[in-house]
Amino acid sequence: MALEKADDQAIKPGDSEKEKTDWAGEAKSIGLLLLAVLAFHSLVAKPFYIPSVSMMPGLLVGDRLIVSKYAYGWSWVSPTFHILPRMEGRLFGSLPERGDIVILTPKDQSSDYIKRVIGLPGDTLELRGGQVFLNGEAVDQEAQPDLQLPIDANAPCGSREFPGLRGTDAVGNTICSLPIVRETLPNGVSYDIIDLGPEITDDIAPVVIPEDHVYLLGDNRDLSADSRVSSPLGLNGTIPWENIGGRAEFITFSLDGTTSLNPVSWFTSFRSGRAGTSLRPDRDDSAAE
Repeated sequence: MALEKADDQAIKPGDSEKEKTDWAGEAKSIGLLLLAVLAFHSLVAKPFYIPSVSMMPGLLVGDRLIVSKYAYGWSWVSPTFHILPRMEGRLFGSLPERGDIVILTPKDQSSDYIKRVIGLPGDTLELRGGQVFLNGEAVDQEAQPDLQLPIDANAPCGSREFPGLRGTDAVGNTICSLPIVRETLPNGVSYDIIDLGPEITDDIAPVVIPEDHVYLLGDNRDLSADSRVSSPLGLNGTIPWENIGGRAEFITFSLDGTTSLNPVSWFTSFRSGRAGTSLRPDRDDSAAE
């Protein structure tokens, strides 16, 4: 009986040695989780933030969106952090379609840009008075009613970017009245652009797009450092397809720029009506070339 009592006491929890935390195992688990997230962002999809006005009216400063990384295959630019050397070609590659909104890395930069694909390999592209011509044919443009965009901290309608366009709507709200043109590409894809008037980039001499290259424009035609712009911040002509990192799919949410340390602002700063908006352009197959 004494032996049985001693055995009972030996297995009491209070007398057992406490388990030690396996810090090496915890670190390994966290590392594997981070690798899985990076792999997903590099190969499947990643979030993207809109920092500029170059893709208005469709994309506003403060929009958060999802980019699919597999849409055109993978290349040196696919990893979330551009750690691979610049190499030609793509794995399981395919060209974007005209009208796709894509994420890309310029030829001599490491930052990501977002623009719309207009010209494909073999196309001859030019601009005359702000109108795009593809292979000698004018891309259809149709004036639309002005867009009355509500003004907020992320869309202030500054006098430098949008001179004279601030106003009020019928109920007295401050708005930015933006001139909109509906552009339709030869494949039937349509989208809205902003044309503020004559600019030096409205006229571009004919360019023959090389093999495996694309020509990209911003939808805010007068405020976009795209393929027309030769400068340290511009795209300086056509872009190799391996520099395209993915296709913009949809907006997840949008912030108006009033977020602060006050938790209430985390909710009040959300712009209504933008979450879930598709970024795939409208298409009229009957109008396609």
